[in-house]
Amino acid sequence: MVIPLFNCLPLTQAMLASLHATLPAGLSHEIIFVDDGSTDGTRDWLATLRDPRIRVLLNERNLGYAAANNRAAAVATGEFLALLNNDLILLPRWLEPMQDAHAALRERAGLIGNVQLDVKTGAVDHAGLVVNLTAKPVHARELPSPLRRIFQPVRRVPAVTGACLLVARACWERLGGFDEGFMNGGEDIDLCFRARAAGLVNAVALRSVVRHHVSSSPGRKARDEQNSYRLALRWGAALIAAADDGTRTWCRHYLSQALVVPESRDYRLALAACAFLAHVRRTPPREAVAGVTDGLRGEYTRWENMFASP
Repeated sequence: MVIPLFNCLPLTQAMLASLHATLPAGLSHEIIFVDDGSTDGTRDWLATLRDPRIRVLLNERNLGYAAANNRAAAVATGEFLALLNNDLILLPRWLEPMQDAHAALRERAGLIGNVQLDVKTGAVDHAGLVVNLTAKPVHARELPSPLRRIFQPVRRVPAVTGACLLVARACWERLGGFDEGFMNGGEDIDLCFRARAAGLVNAVALRSVVRHHVSSSPGRKARDEQNSYRLALRWGAALIAAADDGTRTWCRHYLSQALVVPESRDYRLALAACAFLAHVRRTPPREAVAGVTDGLRGEYTRWENMFASP
């Protein structure tokens, strides 16, 4: 278990209590805390821990989420790495479905995520990451029906969040861990896309559920735009290719507009959009792909203007 820390001591303490309470009996494991420059008493608390299964690493200064995880993963000894945020509340049987999903994918397994509920609202905050109408990764917040989850407990997705994920240590090492050029955002998506490029499958274990104090760490959102720009520059073509959710959104929007303004209707395109939405057609209409591509171009223009040198 790899757990990076930056302040939020009460959340860390509650998270550790939930971890101890929910790990399968008899599971051989180690817990590696890496403190990234906390100033709220976290380090004093870490010094009191006497569990031989817990290891503590202290960064001399704040290095960011990617570097903290990389440092802990480098000293881990287990076959699997479970990356866990310190603001989670782990629920019974959160780990076993993730292990089952990894086993089901066998040698093609990449990064395995799970369902995360917002602590404040109870709403689904994460059921995988999908690519939207502007070719940007966003959290999927809708679950399949309970019946479908019984028969299809594993959902293949382009990416999962690093807040709670399972990955084989050999896979992590093969991919090279997180890119430390990202700062507190985007590094998990980048790693997932590197896994996809290597022919691996990322997935969500739909029967694994945790609760999450979303974005509680100080400075979590400070570099969102820079991280998104870096991600898009690296993976623009792959993001467009993975934009199944975005092209479906485009098709739904087109059909709704065609109903309102019948004279704008292109029957060939309308039939293609319907077939794609009904999963009769496997590939989206070329107009939908062009729409997502244009959306990403618009984002590039916005970022270039945002980060242009004065």
